Amino acid sequence: MKKTLIIVLTAIAVVVVAIVFYGWGVYNKIVTANEAVNGQWAQVETQFQRRFDLIPNLVETVKGAMQQEQKVFGDLAEARTRYAGAKTADAKAEAVGGVESAFARLLVVMENYPQLKSVETTQTLMAQLEGTENRVSVERKRFNDLARDFNVMIKRFPAKLFASSFGFSEKKYIQSVAGAENAPAVKF
Repeated sequence: MKKTLIIVLTAIAVVVVAIVFYGWGVYNKIVTANEAVNGQWAQVETQFQRRFDLIPNLVETVKGAMQQEQKVFGDLAEARTRYAGAKTADAKAEAVGGVESAFARLLVVMENYPQLKSVETTQTLMAQLEGTENRVSVERKRFNDLARDFNVMIKRFPAKLFASSFGFSEKKYIQSVAGAENAPAVKF
């Protein structure tokens, strides 16, 4: 009888130890998956921050480049108009000075920017916006993939018992906001 009791107690102890080690392993897997989801969320936020930092700076850069070029071309057009409207030689000479001055500023801009930059800058802005949105999209997808994997893990039996007893709950997916099917307008 003593031998049977020892065997039964040993079997119970082995089962308890096995359950403890299994629970330990499941807990560690859940913690690892939870941290992977949290880390991926940090990546999503990093890309959001990149978007929030980049877009206003790029828009202001484009505005500045366009204003500079518009001013030079506006001054040149105004000087040409004054020349065309000048009636006397003195007025024409003065208007020519304005044309030459505006033309000199245009040459300076062209020397500094061999190819006028407003179109190029606008194209760069669009490429940066597209790149930023692609990065956000990729990181959101990665987050949703990890959240799905985590949610499946904690819903499966017997991990569900451990997850609920240790306070792990389902992760929410990042979903599109209402109106996301419409392209955003970029205004200058």
